[in-house]
Amino acid sequence: MTSIYDAIQEDHQTHRTLLNQIAETSGDSEERRKAWKAFYEDVKSHAAAEEETFYSKLMNKTWGQDAARHSVHEHQQMDDIMEELNEMDMSSPGWLQRFETLKHDYEHHMDEEEEDVFSRAKEVFEEGENEAFGDRFLKRKKEERGLIEEKREDSLED
Repeated sequence: MTSIYDAIQEDHQTHRTLLNQIAETSGDSEERRKAWKAFYEDVKSHAAAEEETFYSKLMNKTWGQDAARHSVHEHQQMDDIMEELNEMDMSSPGWLQRFETLKHDYEHHMDEEEEDVFSRAKEVFEEGENEAFGDRFLKRKKEERGLIEEKREDSLED
């Protein structure tokens, strides 16, 4: 069993690694495409699972509502940038520039979660719940992974 904090932090470490790998690539290369696909799919499923398991629990406290809204808003902003990047030519300077914005914003988001939100969340999650919520997060993330294309098509239709 994995605690909710460990599960989220493990994903964050993967995301940081992928962000750095992407930043080190150039042009419309196979390496960039592969790293981008891995990042895109993992972040999409991570964010959905995080909102449904972690942030929904934080909503029980008044301060948690603000933290959850703030983080969900950041998820939406990053999601919008990721969709923009999917539509852009990876070899264009504009793609890399937009990616750098995403990288900066997402690194800030992860740091904020780990440094601020986690410490406050420990007031909401009882120690005995940490692993149960970690397992729920991982299960939901796996389910979300299979819904990425369907959700993307629905979003494009809106």
